Amino acid sequence: MDGSNQSHLSNKSHKSYNQTMPDRPLIPKHGGFRNLHAYKFVEVVHDATVIFCERFVDPRSRTTDQMIQAARSGKQNIAEGSMASATSKKTELKLTNVARASLIELQIDFEDYLRQHDLPIWDKEDPRCRKIRSLAFEPQSNQSNQSKKYRQDLTFHLYAKFFEKTGPEIAANAAITILNQATFLLNRLLAKLEQDFVEEGGFTERLYNKRTQARKSN
Repeated sequence: MDGSNQSHLSNKSHKSYNQTMPDRPLIPKHGGFRNLHAYKFVEVVHDATVIFCERFVDPRSRTTDQMIQAARSGKQNIAEGSMASATSKKTELKLTNVARASLIELQIDFEDYLRQHDLPIWDKEDPRCRKIRSLAFEPQSNQSNQSKKYRQDLTFHLYAKFFEKTGPEIAANAAITILNQATFLLNRLLAKLEQDFVEEGGFTERLYNKRTQARKSN
């Protein structure tokens, strides 16, 4: 094969490479955790847990510290993972998974409290659980599962009545219900992060592709 054919094939290959590998930014947009509904739910859970412990758990007990730290861990790890995503998708995956584990730990603490105080754990399809779940959605979308949209103003204010003046049964079950919603969204987020990591790689892969493109264009 002569040099002209080799050059032709090289140019053709380079063109094909550019068509199949769109130019992605080396450092993509990141840090938008405050817009994640998973984060908003976890922030609600954190505030609710602090109030629950102040009202119903001995402040000097290890349980109080563990529950509040678990709630905080869930919130902080989502935030830290989101910020780390710029240069390490692997770190984002790891920290988001830590957040989910912290929430599961916290949910077990609430269930333990109910069981140890001879209080019922509500079934997920209990009308009271459904009512609490519905608060997270826009009012006009509550009629159809397919049309439901999460509220943008998802804050503790929506749920305050379940924690500030009720008894421990309602408060703990409300917390568990919100935790279930948060965990559901974190599961979806983790699945999306895993898919993105497989399809796009992380910072090292993007840097390699950038360098490869730069060399081929010279």
